[in-house]
Amino acid sequence: MPWSARQFLCFMFLCCCAAFVAHAQTPTPEMPPMPLEMELRLKKLETELRCLVCQNQTLAESPAGLAGDLRREIRLLADQNKSNEEIKEHLRARYGDFVLYRPVVDGKNYLLWFGPFALLIGGAILLWVMSRRRAASAKLLPTVPVDADVLARGNALLKGE
Repeated sequence: MPWSARQFLCFMFLCCCAAFVAHAQTPTPEMPPMPLEMELRLKKLETELRCLVCQNQTLAESPAGLAGDLRREIRLLADQNKSNEEIKEHLRARYGDFVLYRPVVDGKNYLLWFGPFALLIGGAILLWVMSRRRAASAKLLPTVPVDADVLARGNALLKGE
């Protein structure tokens, strides 16, 4: 039974898609081995940088593919004789402050660093002021002496007599 033109075009389209998918999955080539001191330096640097796709993991801990790409990029920058600070600044400029595992305190994130403490101190001051006002207003209220007969009737009502 011969194929119709529509079936043939669908088959060719699926073959092309499969070829593109197979090509997209080619692994990246391995990097050549590096000296031990460079490896230790990069491991320390990877613990100071955050994986962009993982939840609160360093680049050294992350198994994600993007983390591998970032480790490769750090290696290439280190091979260009860039210092750790230059590498961090390069990644920070490219990916933002989120890439730093311990972000720096600067004008952009000053409120994020110190805002919770300010709210805590403000809440404590507000609580202290409210308790002082309540104590002051309690002193101003007149106290009415309770008659012993009224007290005895109230106790009897509470006991169900």
